[in-house]
Amino acid sequence: MSIATLSELSSGQEADLFLLMTAKEELKTKQGKPYFRVGFRDGAREVSFPIWGDSPWAADCRDAWNPGTFYKIRAVYLETSFGPQLEIRKIREATDADVADGFDPTACLPKSRFEPEAMFGELLTIARDIRNPALRKLVESLLTDHREQILKHPAARRNHHAFVGGLLEHSLSVARTCVYLADKYADYYPDLKPPLDKDLVVAGGILHDIGKLREMRQRPEGAEHTPEGSLIGHILIGRDMVREAASRMSDLDSDVLLRLEHLIIAHQGRPDWGSPKLPMTPEALLVHYADDLDAKYAMMVGVLRDDTTPGPVTSRKNILMQAVYRGEEQAR
Repeated sequence: MSIATLSELSSGQEADLFLLMTAKEELKTKQGKPYFRVGFRDGAREVSFPIWGDSPWAADCRDAWNPGTFYKIRAVYLETSFGPQLEIRKIREATDADVADGFDPTACLPKSRFEPEAMFGELLTIARDIRNPALRKLVESLLTDHREQILKHPAARRNHHAFVGGLLEHSLSVARTCVYLADKYADYYPDLKPPLDKDLVVAGGILHDIGKLREMRQRPEGAEHTPEGSLIGHILIGRDMVREAASRMSDLDSDVLLRLEHLIIAHQGRPDWGSPKLPMTPEALLVHYADDLDAKYAMMVGVLRDDTTPGPVTSRKNILMQAVYRGEEQAR
């Protein structure tokens, strides 16, 4: 049977699939009978369904199936009143030999909609427009030294841009907004003393989340925190990475470095959001709001995409902890 992707199947279609097992939870029916709820996914679709106690797969599910493991599965995809499910015909762990048939572990993780190399190229172009040569060199070196990691890294474990290439997509979006905001407010307040430093705003937009490269690591089932990420967090890690890069340079002005460090540690805006300092410069204020807007907008898009509550308004049970209006037309 030909290999297919889960996300392209229609209800009733049978196919061979390479899927990542994402969950296995032991539960009981109302009658007290044990069963498992399992989850499988590819890069664009996830299904969750029961393996009942009288299923021919019940013993294998209990004893041999493990979340975080890739499987080759022959199954019928079904759209039911309880959501999408799989009716499994055959199942085994995927092996290296399956690569010849198209098995790719990274294909089971959600990815950015945009091409990573193109995004990285644009981000590097924005960095190369920084006029301060020492600051430009610092930003370029951090990007190029971590290029391979940046191309694939998520921006978060969940909530926003939590997918392969998510950090790059988010950083590029924030950098674009920073360019716009810096130009706008420099023109709007030409007599500001000291004048708004566009170079710092852009550098901060590019590097604000650079610490996430050490805060998280990618696993087959998704990102997880490193010990350094759990104990220190990406804000201080990012400040350390900027300091480490600056220590290899002799021509970066100390005040410019201090202001850049402040952009990193203040970018989340409030202590209860993780920043040890509030934004104390105009540049830090712009970077904070560019970052917050991009993250919040992605969250709202996710709520509108995933909420299944009937009617024109979504449930409040979401990452934003508020209802979102989708409109009368969308509710029909």
